[in-house]
Amino acid sequence: MRSRELVIVGGGPAGLAAALAAHEHGIRDILLLERDQCLGGILNQCIHPGFGLHYFKETLTGPEYAERFIQRVLAIPEIEISLRSFAVKLDSKKTLTYLTPGKLETLSARAVIMATGCRERTREMIHIPGTRPAGIFPAGLAQKMINLEGWLPGREIVIVGSGDIGLIMARRLTLEGARVKAVIEIQKESRGLVRNVTQCLEDFNIPLYLRHRIVKIHGRNRVEKIEAAEVNDELLEIPGSRFEMACDTLLVSVGLIPENELIEMAGAEIDPATNTPKTESLNHTSIPGLFTCGNAFKIYDLADGVTKDSLLAGQQAAEFIRSAS
Repeated sequence: MRSRELVIVGGGPAGLAAALAAHEHGIRDILLLERDQCLGGILNQCIHPGFGLHYFKETLTGPEYAERFIQRVLAIPEIEISLRSFAVKLDSKKTLTYLTPGKLETLSARAVIMATGCRERTREMIHIPGTRPAGIFPAGLAQKMINLEGWLPGREIVIVGSGDIGLIMARRLTLEGARVKAVIEIQKESRGLVRNVTQCLEDFNIPLYLRHRIVKIHGRNRVEKIEAAEVNDELLEIPGSRFEMACDTLLVSVGLIPENELIEMAGAEIDPATNTPKTESLNHTSIPGLFTCGNAFKIYDLADGVTKDSLLAGQQAAEFIRSAS
């Protein structure tokens, strides 16, 4: 079994920042695992501007923001990058097993940083009644379909939930020629950034229905329409407030869940309400030498915040390795 000083799982903005900081603080044996075929993570599909305002003091798109860190990482020979490498097992002794093309590798690490990001909540998690037709997508998947694959998921769109991805997709779909008929949010205010409400909905005259919920989905082979209703303070449907809206596509933007199954497998304490590590310290877990950063530790509004805290994670891992020597 090979032994490494530091292994970082995830090559998105969190993993890239952590690798750079660890190297800056003296670690010269770093393995960066990324399950995709390129570095950058979620930023590769975020082609809209708004990144880098805090960290670089200028406006960048997601790929531009990622590229600045990718080039810095590629210039450091002590950071080994393994693409298409999927971590499948981790234990409390920081023994990691990962699948890479053609083989299954197992190694031990003095410290591990999990920068695994998060996944989207789905329709099933918010219990919308109705049929199960085609045309229902998580908003982030629709973003990938349009920006990376060049596919338009539908023509008549309703978005449930007003998270930032949903708001951004309302604008993106409109620019691609689709008609976004409404964004429906159960709470009394949007979950997304104010700038996204203004730039993505108000500037494009897209209706935002606050204090509303979807109560039923109709459609046999494809989504045909949805039923929505106004809700009261207890989030219960107000009688007589139902209305229908024809559509062929429903996007779901109702929050994100940190990807922490591997650290849970290793025995780290997990808060079941948030799926994040139980800890009093930023980036730490209950297992010494096992760190998380970025959206795996908590959900961030901005990539700049991910970078800032992940740089600290790399420093923390370096300090742990030195102290354990």
